[in-house]
Amino acid sequence: MSAAKKVTVVGSGNWGCAIAKIIAKNCARHDEFQNEVTMWMFEEQVEHRGIKRKLSEVFNESKENVKYLPGKVLPDNIRAEPDLKKAAEGADIYVWVLPHQFVPRTVSSMGPVKEGAMSVSLIKGGLELEGGKMGLCSDVLRKLLKHNVSVLMGANVANEVADEQFCEATLGTDAPEKDQNLLVKLFDCATFRVRAVSDIAGVELCGALKNVVALGAGFCDGLQFGSNTKAAIIRIGLEEMTTFIRHFHPSVKDSTFLESCGVADLITTCFGGRNRKCAEAFVKAGGKGWVDIEKELLGGQKLQGTLTAQEIWPIIEAHKLTSRLPLFTTIYQIAFEGKDPKSIVSLSPAIEDANKQESK
Repeated sequence: MSAAKKVTVVGSGNWGCAIAKIIAKNCARHDEFQNEVTMWMFEEQVEHRGIKRKLSEVFNESKENVKYLPGKVLPDNIRAEPDLKKAAEGADIYVWVLPHQFVPRTVSSMGPVKEGAMSVSLIKGGLELEGGKMGLCSDVLRKLLKHNVSVLMGANVANEVADEQFCEATLGTDAPEKDQNLLVKLFDCATFRVRAVSDIAGVELCGALKNVVALGAGFCDGLQFGSNTKAAIIRIGLEEMTTFIRHFHPSVKDSTFLESCGVADLITTCFGGRNRKCAEAFVKAGGKGWVDIEKELLGGQKLQGTLTAQEIWPIIEAHKLTSRLPLFTTIYQIAFEGKDPKSIVSLSPAIEDANKQESK
């Protein structure tokens, strides 16, 4: 029998803590994993019961992330480690849950990686264009770590996951079957059902692009439009996600868009989540910048929708996709170029023109 695998969660925000709770419970009940789960926690000073203390110390005493997931007690077999090298040392499975812009710096600071290790990225965002090819955050991790990287995406609002409300997720992987089964076992449980599919690009890009569509849904909420309008934005958004992904990855599977990472994640993000919330505030604030909104509403968490919109915009322009992606184009222009938010509902002519061009 092979040795039990050590699991390290890289990141400790609200989603990092929520998924760590699931992982820790699974590690405690499956012999394939070591019981203790290490969670790398970026060290911060927090006020706890009137005293300034280190966040990691408060967590290890109370098993509660009082800043990013307050009120949720995590299992005793999770240990917060603020020293990145110590957290990463000897891990067999890394679970990445941190803003994508911090990935290169984090990997470069974590020291040598154990031979035969593998990673799962839960990072939604991090798109780039290199040599005319669409890059992914998992590509960056794969290149830096030099080992297999799978992705896990789905309709997973962190607080609901932490409350053990039922949901699903999709594991995109090309790992050998033995490793796929191991990874499913690491995440899957009665309240968090996981299904593996062999479509990493489709799963990951759905997870990133739905945050851009959620900005559009938030603009609608800020304008006090109703459910019909939001449903139209969601439908058009899914259509444009499909167009964008297929342009760069023609082999993406149709079925991926019907997985939790696709339509389910899109729906939940457009009705809940930070991107929708901040986009609504952006419209209501009438000119207040994204940085200020983020500070006011997110308590130290980061927006991914605005970053992803900025990352895909030069890609859309470079590949002359603006006429085929009128919603993505309009969302970017509202968010960063001062376009009237009401233009979010002026898409029909552009869509008709794009469809005509597509059918020629």
